[in-house]
Amino acid sequence: MNPPRHIGIIMDGNGRWAQQRGVERTEGHRQGLETAREVIKHAAAVGVPFLTLYAFSTENWSRSPQEVTFLNMALKNYLISELAMMQKNNIRFRPIGRVADFTPDVQELLAHTIAATSQNTGMTLVLAISYGGQLEIVDAIKSIALEVREGALDIDLITQQTIFDHLYFPELGACDFIIRTSGECRLSNFLTYQSAYSEFYFTSVLWPDFTTDHFDEALAVYHSRERRFGKENSAEH
Repeated sequence: MNPPRHIGIIMDGNGRWAQQRGVERTEGHRQGLETAREVIKHAAAVGVPFLTLYAFSTENWSRSPQEVTFLNMALKNYLISELAMMQKNNIRFRPIGRVADFTPDVQELLAHTIAATSQNTGMTLVLAISYGGQLEIVDAIKSIALEVREGALDIDLITQQTIFDHLYFPELGACDFIIRTSGECRLSNFLTYQSAYSEFYFTSVLWPDFTTDHFDEALAVYHSRERRFGKENSAEH
């Protein structure tokens, strides 16, 4: 059975995992990165075309200076250390979000990783960084409005697809399946437009404890559901 075309994961619970063990929050983030590495490799191996990980929201900038500094350093270290893994697993890399919010050295690393993996033909790994779903829609509307003002787009021809075409990474398209760890049951501003018809899977497992077996269990639940997109249930015919 084919996996969903596009899976999104809200990697929640790093801080709670650290608190339960009496260690620094940064240790929870470090362990969360290890989990991400294994899940990414596994998703690529089972043939997921697009995997989007919610790594750093626009709201995360309001956290303590120490944690923000760590998250910035973690992103830099991740881009450096994981490039070989992406190449080995034929993974293409793309970020979504307001990349310009990061320092020039991080932006340079992001551009380098995009270019270095651009010819890979396997799974596309999308990192949502300095990302907010509502802000993405605002940025898309601004782009559309500019095209209308310049006469490049007829306002009467704007459709749902027009919005998709102006999101941060249009190729990503709709999200079929969203997984959230740690027991929280909300989107938290993740893929707001793309999730209109997403299936959701919420688990109490904290992200650092999430394994590839948990991922497979989530996929089994997804495949057990009938996606109707507002149409009648096939059993009702």
